[in-house]
Amino acid sequence: MKHKHIQENYIPKMSQSGIPPTHSITAYDNTGKEKIVDVAGELPLTIKINETEIVTLMTIGMSPEELALGYLKNQHFFENIEDIESVSVNWDKETVFVKTVNQEEKVDWKEKLSKRTVTTGCGQGTVFSCSLDKIYNSKLPQVAKVKQSLIYALLRELIQYNDIYKKAGAVHGCALCKETRVVSFVEDVGRHNAADSIAGKMWLDRIDGNDKIFYTTGRLTSEIVMKVANMGIPILLSRSGVTHMGLELAQDLNVTMIARAKGKAFLVYNGKENIIFDQIPNTNQDRR
Repeated sequence: MKHKHIQENYIPKMSQSGIPPTHSITAYDNTGKEKIVDVAGELPLTIKINETEIVTLMTIGMSPEELALGYLKNQHFFENIEDIESVSVNWDKETVFVKTVNQEEKVDWKEKLSKRTVTTGCGQGTVFSCSLDKIYNSKLPQVAKVKQSLIYALLRELIQYNDIYKKAGAVHGCALCKETRVVSFVEDVGRHNAADSIAGKMWLDRIDGNDKIFYTTGRLTSEIVMKVANMGIPILLSRSGVTHMGLELAQDLNVTMIARAKGKAFLVYNGKENIIFDQIPNTNQDRR
């Protein structure tokens, strides 16, 4: 899409329509006693570009504008944020309206929608052909090495997050990290939404991914690897497992893949050469 460059740090007009992520309800414990507990929200949010319906996502709704932007960026509907005039959420209509700068320009959004793949995303994920066609453009350069001690320190730092999960469960969390600092942490009903929300924030704030680590509580599938590669992040860390296709794609795209990470345990599925094993646990002491 052709666009005129408006300003160096251009940001679209954005609504601020985040909503509370949990709701208090009455439940009963195993003794039959009444308890007030929190449950995670879940609402449909349809993304429309100039009135063309793109997809409906299920979300807790904390960062709907960033979620929409990150989704469209990761699916390669847009490459330049200057092409977007505004992002406006209307919860009454359960819709986020994305308007382009050049609305008169004829873009065949329906053609982009014609080929899609249902994925293993929580609920139901979607990958569009325009994303699949460009994925190998996202092959990452060789990354700087990361110390085992840094991984341990980051895992300890991440323990204090997952606020919604601790209150209500039923959500996944994703984090953008630089060394042991958590730059951004997002929770949503699906790890894909959380990843897209972080992608949207990175796009808006011009955050470079090449010196970052991406953490997720969920499994590492091919779609998560694609999203991380699109964000330019070379290291992927998860407390869950991996799929075979996710591993093959990580190998193809030079994504260092570390999973089953909890406490002082982890498995390096790809990129062992990028890990400096400087704090190997004493297994004999661990047995005591």
